[in-house]
Amino acid sequence: MIVRSLGLGFGLAAVVFALFHVAGPWFFLEGRRPFQINFTLGGALGLALGLSTPSILRIPAKAAIHAMAFVAVPGMLITAAVGSHFAVFFPQLDPALDKVFGSLMLWFYGFALAGSLWRARGA
Repeated sequence: MIVRSLGLGFGLAAVVFALFHVAGPWFFLEGRRPFQINFTLGGALGLALGLSTPSILRIPAKAAIHAMAFVAVPGMLITAAVGSHFAVFFPQLDPALDKVFGSLMLWFYGFALAGSLWRARGA
């Protein structure tokens, strides 16, 4: 379970990095509505990941929170490193957006952890 969870965590971090590298400007459009949409989608995707962790990793539902912890930690560490050197990783974006990027990633992983906790407690 641990190896698969860590693999999913590193893979997910790579996908997030590639997504922001290719489509970063679309995530940081000016205005209130795009900001709200980003955080709503981030929360919904995180919750969906947390709820589906047992199915993705083929583990019992009671182990969901432990597995998600091993998924979230690599992603959170990698996104923290990326956020601290935001201008190096995303030169096409305004460096001041590092706060929004970090907040969005914490939002996503927080909802993923909450979803896995919900799934584990319901088992």
